[in-house]
Amino acid sequence: MESKRLKLPAGLSTFEEIRTQGYLYVDKTRHLVNLIDTGKIYFLARPRRFGKSLTLTTFEALFSGRKDLFKGLYAEEFLNRPEFKPSPVIRLDMGGIDTSDDNIEGIKDSIKRRTLLTAEELEVEVDTTASAGNVLAQLIVRTAKKHDSKVVFLLDEYDKPYTDFVNDPDMAPKVRKLLRGYYSQIKSNDKHISFIFITGISKFTKMGVFSTLNNITDISLLEKYGDICGLTEEEIINYFPDYLENTAYKFGMTTEALIKKMKDYYNGFCFDLGGKHRLYNPYSTLRFFFAQLFLNYWIESGTSSMFVEFLKSNKLSVEQFRNFSISEKFFNNSTEIEKAKPESFLFQTGYLSLREGTKDSLVLDYPNTEVLESLSELVSQYILEDNSDDFTYCRSDLISGMLAIDHELVVSAINRLLASIPYDDFSAAAVKNISDNHYDMKPQEWLYRSNMIAFLRGCGVVVVAEMHTNLGRADLVVAHKGKIWVIELKVAYEGENPEKKAQKAYRQMINKHYASPFPDAVCIAMAIDDTVRQITHFKFNKMKKRTGKTG
Repeated sequence: MESKRLKLPAGLSTFEEIRTQGYLYVDKTRHLVNLIDTGKIYFLARPRRFGKSLTLTTFEALFSGRKDLFKGLYAEEFLNRPEFKPSPVIRLDMGGIDTSDDNIEGIKDSIKRRTLLTAEELEVEVDTTASAGNVLAQLIVRTAKKHDSKVVFLLDEYDKPYTDFVNDPDMAPKVRKLLRGYYSQIKSNDKHISFIFITGISKFTKMGVFSTLNNITDISLLEKYGDICGLTEEEIINYFPDYLENTAYKFGMTTEALIKKMKDYYNGFCFDLGGKHRLYNPYSTLRFFFAQLFLNYWIESGTSSMFVEFLKSNKLSVEQFRNFSISEKFFNNSTEIEKAKPESFLFQTGYLSLREGTKDSLVLDYPNTEVLESLSELVSQYILEDNSDDFTYCRSDLISGMLAIDHELVVSAINRLLASIPYDDFSAAAVKNISDNHYDMKPQEWLYRSNMIAFLRGCGVVVVAEMHTNLGRADLVVAHKGKIWVIELKVAYEGENPEKKAQKAYRQMINKHYASPFPDAVCIAMAIDDTVRQITHFKFNKMKKRTGKTG
């Protein structure tokens, strides 16, 4: 039975290869048929590694009339319609444009080479001495003429050459101007095109595509197409039963328990305003089934330097985007990426997702554990002096200290983080978030706590902030491999005694039984001296099993 299973298409984005080489395909073709039947020009925004390219190669095979590839799929009926005729397809993938030289002429040449290569693949003659835009125009017109039929135009990652320069205010407008001229040829030659489908991370109004194609239908936030990319829980259960069973067996749990754990770790992406569809990232899901380990695959699949630079330049903390309220106007205010608000950029790139809000507002938050931990690790890395090795050492000390009940090692790891926080740079964000969320704390306390939480999550330990008991709530409950630490934080401001603050915090956590749900927990109260921004005093004990008494 094992040898007959369809293979996992991790990292594959070509429909033909998946269908002919024994890979598993989750049938999304009902959406494609419906789009063809109801309109002509569409745009879809999704984060990277969500199946945009697979969608386009499926469109390509469908319009090309590859009946052999659609046997048993929803779209098989479409290809058997009496009126169906294959169409010539032009598919341009802008994800491969070379932007490494930070030179506009180099980007222009790369776009032209890509267009010439597409013409060569379609065996269409074009003027190799013409500009990139003119080559594109010739490609559209001459392909239609060659086949005596209007063409289907598929444009993948239209914004990739532009988003590579999100942090470069000099290059961004130059690239945008270049792309505007290039993409304007699509509208100029619209009479030769029967169907257009464009994908990207976001909709940038001045790029040229949207300023000229004024009748384009943006399906990015429509509930009807909320699951056109990504995997629903139902699809995972229906298409991956053998992988679920085998992985559950490996972990020594039922398939129901495995699905519940997978849901927390990988599910939660939502792109429709109705909130109907909760999705798994396909890449992470497939990699998980392949490796049978709960790891952060999506972030490791290609986090660009552009994104890290965006975090740095906007001085972002992780906690400021928990339960982040927005209005529906949030989705109507299209702007260029270099001017986008951080929450908009994080939503567009998949790091924030829609959650249930109130009748008056919507809420953004991190979709799942994988994304929250990944972003926390990124933020911690750039706080720690841009040194990934330093973060690795800190994480190693923290984990070792937790498992060995070495309080000094744990405190030392946290202090290395606190020593690196550029407090003055983050003070404005701290004040704003305290105000927006009506927190009863000073900016310093919010800053210390939020960055500590990010660091702990980035280290891959389970963190629960403000765990409620019947008498109060603990600041942090941290767990890893069966070891549970209950942490209470106090900040000693100028003129206050850090030792007394630590003692006060410890009495509070004991008197209010913060550790009562965890009879074998380590209890530690920490006092941060705000004048030196370090944990200078801490008091700890360990709860004995089943007695609830301090030892």
